[in-house]
Amino acid sequence: MLLAIPLLEIAVFVVVGGEIGVLATMGLIFATAVAGTFLLRSQGFGVARRIRATMEQGQIPGRDLVHGMMIMVAGVLLLTPGFVTDTLGFLLFVPQFRDAGWRFLRSRITIITPGGETRSRSRDPNVIDLESEEYTAGPRDDTPWRNDSSLNKPQ
Repeated sequence: MLLAIPLLEIAVFVVVGGEIGVLATMGLIFATAVAGTFLLRSQGFGVARRIRATMEQGQIPGRDLVHGMMIMVAGVLLLTPGFVTDTLGFLLFVPQFRDAGWRFLRSRITIITPGGETRSRSRDPNVIDLESEEYTAGPRDDTPWRNDSSLNKPQ
């Protein structure tokens, strides 16, 4: 990714510069950076207000926090010179695109509230949740996994 994106950006610069000219290409890059700054400011403040309102209601603002992160990434992408990064940045400013990203992330995160309550969006059958009294760091006699010499013999 670190090599592919800059090479792709250079190729797009060459193609766009050949079609519309160097000065127009540079003007377009500057315009997308300015537009990104304004979008970051307006949508960022909106998300911050929604986060504050959600927290005042005593709820967890998971969706809005993820949207805020995506808006910050979008702003960085738009400030980075390049048409590929600008396209990705503008897509992140579209709420439907961010919602798709949130749906993807929502099933992969676990929320732990200040009271210690754990809420997970989906239960993975391969994950075993233990309470603090069910886990100890020291050896236990009642475990089937103790180091028993009869278990280590080849059969």
